[in-house]
Amino acid sequence: MIEPKHNILSDEAILKKMVEENNSHLFEIIYERYNKKVQDRCYSFLKNKQLSSEFANDILAKVYEKVPGFKGNSSFSSWLYSITYNHVIDYLRKKKQLHYPSWNEKNEIPEIIDESDSAVEELSYDKLMLILEKIHPEEKALLLMKYQDGLSIKEIAQSLIISDDAVKMRLKRARSRVVYIYYHDSD
Repeated sequence: MIEPKHNILSDEAILKKMVEENNSHLFEIIYERYNKKVQDRCYSFLKNKQLSSEFANDILAKVYEKVPGFKGNSSFSSWLYSITYNHVIDYLRKKKQLHYPSWNEKNEIPEIIDESDSAVEELSYDKLMLILEKIHPEEKALLLMKYQDGLSIKEIAQSLIISDDAVKMRLKRARSRVVYIYYHDSD
């Protein structure tokens, strides 16, 4: 039984208490807080509600197993979303055989684009969501990690097991691709 007082604790405090007391039932609070959010993130890539639900359960089970290794270098939610993105990207790579470097060569942006253009700042949420569906899933994940989830360059690099410079380069390329699609796609 979960005591109501535990519901007001931070994610990190719940995880610490869970490990210290060897109380696996406390993870139910984390599950309730994040199951829908993880499903939504999975759905944004998979476009299948059933599969997204299954993925969310698998991801949260994986997170449960990894809780003792959570170091607290970032917030729990950042850690969880990193695991989520990696899980989905791995699946998409296997299913669609998406390999970022080869995909990027085939979809090269013809010129370096000024990302600071004010027209892009006025981009509607709906238009942005349509554009994000047209870029590589890894680029979409990078942009969501940085701008939706607020992860730092270092956190993204650790999550994706790439260098900080690679994250910066890929983020720049992803932003440029979004700008390019915005200006050159008539959809």
